[in-house]
Amino acid sequence: MTLFDIAFSGNDTVYGLTEGAIDAAIAQYGADKPVAFPDTAYSLPCYYGVTGTKVGSLGELKEALGVVKTLMTREKRLHDVFMSGVATALCAEFIEVLKYIDGAVPYEAPCYGHLGDAVIRELGVPLVTGDIPGVAVILGAAPTAEEGVALVKSYQAQGILVTLVGGIIDQCEEMGYKTGANVRVIPLGKDVTSVIHVVSVAVRAALIFGNIKGGDAAGLMEYTFKRVPAFVNAFAPLDPVIVACGAGAIALGFPVITNETSFPNISVPKSLIVQPDVSKFNATSLEARDIKIKITNIDIPVAFASAFEGEIIRRGDMQVEFDGSRVDCFELVTTKEATEVEDHKIELIGPDLDEFEVGSKHSIGYIVEVAGKSMQSDFEPVFERKFHSYLNCIEGVMHTGQRDMIRIRVSKDTFNAGFRAKHIGEVLYAKVKSEFAAVVDKCQVKIITDAEMCTKLRHELAVPAFDKRDERLNTLTDEGVDVYYSCIMCQAFSPSHVCVVTPERLGLCGAVSWLDAKATNELDPQGPCQVITKERVIDERIGEYEDVNEAVRKFSQGALEDVSLYSIIEKPMTSCGCFECICGIEPLSNGVCIANREYAGMTPIGMTFPELASMTGGGVQTPGFMGHGKHFIASKKFMKAEGGVKRIVWMPKDLKDQVAERLNATAKELYDIDNFTDMIGDETVAEDPETLLAFLEEKGHPALSMEPMM
Repeated sequence: MTLFDIAFSGNDTVYGLTEGAIDAAIAQYGADKPVAFPDTAYSLPCYYGVTGTKVGSLGELKEALGVVKTLMTREKRLHDVFMSGVATALCAEFIEVLKYIDGAVPYEAPCYGHLGDAVIRELGVPLVTGDIPGVAVILGAAPTAEEGVALVKSYQAQGILVTLVGGIIDQCEEMGYKTGANVRVIPLGKDVTSVIHVVSVAVRAALIFGNIKGGDAAGLMEYTFKRVPAFVNAFAPLDPVIVACGAGAIALGFPVITNETSFPNISVPKSLIVQPDVSKFNATSLEARDIKIKITNIDIPVAFASAFEGEIIRRGDMQVEFDGSRVDCFELVTTKEATEVEDHKIELIGPDLDEFEVGSKHSIGYIVEVAGKSMQSDFEPVFERKFHSYLNCIEGVMHTGQRDMIRIRVSKDTFNAGFRAKHIGEVLYAKVKSEFAAVVDKCQVKIITDAEMCTKLRHELAVPAFDKRDERLNTLTDEGVDVYYSCIMCQAFSPSHVCVVTPERLGLCGAVSWLDAKATNELDPQGPCQVITKERVIDERIGEYEDVNEAVRKFSQGALEDVSLYSIIEKPMTSCGCFECICGIEPLSNGVCIANREYAGMTPIGMTFPELASMTGGGVQTPGFMGHGKHFIASKKFMKAEGGVKRIVWMPKDLKDQVAERLNATAKELYDIDNFTDMIGDETVAEDPETLLAFLEEKGHPALSMEPMM
């Protein structure tokens, strides 16, 4: 059999299974039975991406299968093989969606199955920044469990997102290897059809970030090839179904690396690669996909990679904990003269980790002292915010909080590997010196575990420094600075999107403040954050400037003509898809509702977050809708053109609790309204506009008496 015959045979097999499964479902439930994946705006994302049609019922699914049949041509050409691969993938999606009828939960731990739109958006920023340099799809069972786990661990240690399908999941369980989305090793399912759930991630990346329209199959495949750095590792033996699935992956631009040697003429350069040695899968895959790994050599006894950022250390697995909510802890960056800093000096003041009882709680403080000709005190909090990421990248270390409310847990396994307090210093030193080399010439770290010293330094050094910074930040206004900054980091996925970052409007991902952008520009003058002057005002009310428009035209390559900074209706800023929140007009209440990415329910606008996001992202202007960060909600510039924060009539309760203190302060200052968030509805009050309106009338919400928005 040729490669063509094998792929066509696999496609025919899956098509037959799909047809039988759909017919059986129709016989059981009827053709009108609703069918769709949960937590997505795209129903069946892969089919929608290829055809532009949203399937909503079993009858429509049957019709869609007829469309898939038209892709199954049988000329012995690569095009036909690839189209058969796409058809196989769509059939797999149909089989998988049948598992979710009536809200069923078909997958149980450790498997995930379908991943919601919110997950794809959460992956957006680390994919853009390179913290996730690639996506590995590992399919089947390795020759031995040891080889399989070694391969998974090698990718994880490089920060690559790893998805697992089939026998490799059992092998990880057999070896006791920790998996889960929090460590970026995601078992999808044990049936080969579950591979569609990672294909769906790639397709939705194109729809969410790339402004690819459903039905633009050619644009979709070009996008996934150029912008989604994924690849497949398929272990022998490869049956025809796996070969057909592999053809679908190659059609999307994802090379397949396999140790299968029994098929004749199976190798296709850069696309289908035979590598008999599983230990070389990693290097072969990265070369085939042209993925470059940033290597940071840090002298610690455990792995260091972004894949460990979400790792949870349970109390029973904990060697020691430092908890700023119970005892005095802090983290601080301070600028010194060059003569005061000895480069790479790491000093421990107090007992080391091996002097603490297992499971005990203690104080810790660490001071990173830096010196450099270009160093500015404004950069200190930028460095500090990075500490959360740095320490979480250590295998077996969990860090939460910031400033003097930090918590750090070290696992027993990491402690037993030899990890000690000095290694915290090694990580902070290495990352500060590598990421901020343009402004930091010398760096030294002091780690304090002596409880009395921690208390003294927290109150006498750290807290006064934090207070001084807060005073500085509180005085930063859009009017008080001469320049704004662009941020185009997300253009790796959303080519036409440009964020304009101001002191009172941070990037919509929530991760880039004006000071962050300023520091990024200082560190890399040709990088993603460029200076934007604000000298030629067009309309102060909506925040429109000639020079800002010129900048967005330039940085969007002409895709965006003009933008306002303070309006949701007139020329609103574009959104890439990484936004923390979406704000949209709710006409009945004459206000706006805000939904955050974590909220899974319905909004009074009549759309869920994924549905709102599907019309707001992709780098396009959508009047009436706006992506933004959580911090922006309490800004005095939030929707200033439409009357400001008093237009907010609804947001999820968890989000409301997060922003309440700052939002209440803003409402008090601007409108002399006390406890404004008590007037704002949430899902416990209403998920429909009529019930919301009754609540707002009862509370006397100010939006009801304002000028109509529409």
